[in-house]
Amino acid sequence: MSDAIVLFPHEIERASRAGGKAAALAALTGSGLPVPPWFVVLPAAFLASVTPDIVDVLRRATSAQSAQSVFDRVRLSPQLASQVATASNRIGGADALFAVRSSAPDEDSTRLSFAGQLDSFLFVPRDELAARIVLVWRSGFGDRILRYRREAGIDPLSGVPAVIVQRMVDGSVSGVSFSADPVSGRRGIAVVAAIPGLASALVSGEAAADAWRVDRNGAIVERTIESKRVMHRAKPRHAEGVVSVPVPEEIAARPALSDEGIVRVASLARRAEAHFGRPQDIEWTLAAGELYLLQSRPITTLADKADPDAVRAVWDNSNIIESYSGVTTPLTFSFAQCAYENVYREFCRLMRVPPAVIEAHADMFSCMLGLINGRVYYNLINWYRLVALLPGYASNRRFMEQMMGVRESLPEDVAGAQRPASSARRVGDAIRLAFTLGGIAASLLTLDRRVGRFYQRLKRTLGTQRPDLSAQRPDELVAYYRGLERGLLTHWDAPIVNDFATMIFHGLLRRLCAAWAGDAGGTLSNDLLCGGTGMLSGEPARRVRAMAEHAAQDRDLVLALCEQPPMSVRACLRAHPALQREVDEYLDRFGDRCAEELKLESATLHDDPMPLLRSVGRCAAALASGAARDETAAYATVRARAEATLARALRGRPLRRLVFVRILSAARARVRAREDLRFERTRVFGRARQVLVELGRRLHALDVLDDASDVFYLEVDEVLAFVETRSTATDLKGLAAVRKAEFARYQQQPAPADRFETHGIAYRGHTFGADRPATEVAGDTLRGLGCSPGVVRGPVRVVSDPRSADLQPGEIVVAERTDPGWVMIFPSAAGLLVERGSLLSHSAIVARELGLPTVVSLTGLTRWLGDGEWVEMNGATGVVTRVAPPQQEAADAAR
Repeated sequence: MSDAIVLFPHEIERASRAGGKAAALAALTGSGLPVPPWFVVLPAAFLASVTPDIVDVLRRATSAQSAQSVFDRVRLSPQLASQVATASNRIGGADALFAVRSSAPDEDSTRLSFAGQLDSFLFVPRDELAARIVLVWRSGFGDRILRYRREAGIDPLSGVPAVIVQRMVDGSVSGVSFSADPVSGRRGIAVVAAIPGLASALVSGEAAADAWRVDRNGAIVERTIESKRVMHRAKPRHAEGVVSVPVPEEIAARPALSDEGIVRVASLARRAEAHFGRPQDIEWTLAAGELYLLQSRPITTLADKADPDAVRAVWDNSNIIESYSGVTTPLTFSFAQCAYENVYREFCRLMRVPPAVIEAHADMFSCMLGLINGRVYYNLINWYRLVALLPGYASNRRFMEQMMGVRESLPEDVAGAQRPASSARRVGDAIRLAFTLGGIAASLLTLDRRVGRFYQRLKRTLGTQRPDLSAQRPDELVAYYRGLERGLLTHWDAPIVNDFATMIFHGLLRRLCAAWAGDAGGTLSNDLLCGGTGMLSGEPARRVRAMAEHAAQDRDLVLALCEQPPMSVRACLRAHPALQREVDEYLDRFGDRCAEELKLESATLHDDPMPLLRSVGRCAAALASGAARDETAAYATVRARAEATLARALRGRPLRRLVFVRILSAARARVRAREDLRFERTRVFGRARQVLVELGRRLHALDVLDDASDVFYLEVDEVLAFVETRSTATDLKGLAAVRKAEFARYQQQPAPADRFETHGIAYRGHTFGADRPATEVAGDTLRGLGCSPGVVRGPVRVVSDPRSADLQPGEIVVAERTDPGWVMIFPSAAGLLVERGSLLSHSAIVARELGLPTVVSLTGLTRWLGDGEWVEMNGATGVVTRVAPPQQEAADAAR
């Protein structure tokens, strides 16, 4: 039309003021879907039909009553009435009846649906169209709509809906259909609901509908047939509206649609979805064999619902929480994710897994880890897939679970599904098995030489001293980082093969102890690993104790180390050059070792040595009070006693003894090498951190970042790409700001559960188990994994951050988890209880080395105990018992 207030479908732009419903119908009509002919009256027609005083009343209206009272005076202008008459003749013959519906700007949007809030009219005669258009306008001023627009600061007149006038189809069967199941969330299942007569009986809730679920292949997978009692038909004699009538008895219990019709309707819904690119809720009708699409709107509830048919993932933070606890920044996660991918690709190549098989599992290698609400998790199914590439899946799977500290195995239907192939491929699998076994044997036999070459690469790449990078340009820093990648980060063969060997030999040791020495609880295997010497991971604690012994000779120095501010502590150290030298030597050797040391955002001891100095002071105070423990010699006795027990069990069985000694020797060597290589990993991560922190400073100096520390909110490759001129986003300030805000929200949110499942895209439609109630911990006894023997009774100190821990003599440390940075407080502790962890976690191994009684894997520990409560712990059996303090016991005895 010339004044563009009455439009036909081809005249409507997708984003026009015709409203969402009309825009959708126009798009569907244009794509050739079977939409009955229609036109739309734009909101501008309303303003052309009302007087200024009516406009003023509507703008000031605060309720539906005050707004709708003026509509008795609203009439279509003569020009508009003429256009409506002309348009209605164009879409329908002389006897045609029409449906009159609203199409408001927010109606049926993906964000908000006003479905049911605006009036609709069916079977409207041509001469009643003008009056019904006015009534639809009037419904745009209901209470809910007025309140929404008022709260959003929107002019109430913007709520005037466009009005769709559509030729009425008197269907014999009608209903709705969802192109995806809105209840279960299954995107591959369409839902069809149908009733005899018109859909208005279903939409109003007056009639129950038959329902079917149809899969993507057109198969009907579920049927629900109702006993239908009521249907809507057109009123007789061309009267407007519908009337409820009984459903004829002969069709009441029969399906309202044939199977062919069901599939046609499901296909129509999917065509609407394909057009709009998102799941749709359609209304349809069937008349004289012709299927018509009456309207289509997005399904607004699916965004928060996962698709249970999508790929299943099991997320578990097990031992990885020792390395990446709490919220982890994008820089750290991107670094770790790339490292894991490269490391395990290299591992499979060393195990002689065929290159084609490795490439076929590229998705697995790139998704060994996931980041959920800023927290790092193992993608557990992919770890099982990795182990399934190697022979001996059933055994290796259990060893892997022990090594990773997985508390709960995957359900057998998932874990078992990862097994290598079936009998149809038995010959090929046998050949691959032999080839892979050869690779494993070769890797194990040459492991010591491989470790030696790795240390040589470390020395070449890292040098002997920590470099000064403060003067290097950004391009020089990137070149240095690339050198780290070439030399080490993509050649991590020795540590990963040694980890695999540790998993195998430690698992075999436990099995042989159980089978040949009756050690069902694992105590003997732990005792056999106690009291070793030369393990590098125990050296920081030994050095802390040595420095504490030096400091304990000066009471004022101990007081300064424990309580004085950093400036005063530094002054005291200058007055004690021998101790200063020991501190400097510690920092040169272990300056990258700190709490959360694998998180690039963590400040190292190079940045702030005060955690070290406080630990020295607290240990010195314990030594001065006589409360410090040194159980190293006692643990050598524990080990000797375990060896004697073993000798008795294997007496008269020389072959078993030979096998056992070999396995034990290998397990000890591999555990020791594992800890030493993990320290070297700390050095490599520390050097990478040094380079990336310097790059952050350069980018800040160039005004690319607001602060040098904002580099932690970029991914590693985003930093490198900016320098190498291949960045797809150069507004690093904006990118960092968006991520900082997002990760700040993660800090405030409840942490996801330790273990949970997702389906499909994890970031939508999942709660990550955060709504799961915490497991109640009741009673006075808790049992975990005893991993370092010794019986200790004393008060507990719950520690969340070792850098601020203030241990008193005789206290037992209670922690949710630990990492290598905690070793500095071990010399001050009487015992160690950890909620997380496994027999091969760092705290367990170092505790055995130092002779610190330790129990790990105590579920619910930090909810069960509070500061100052007394316990008796048994590091051999893993039993922890809450006991009364000595003064209470004495009082009870006196009574």
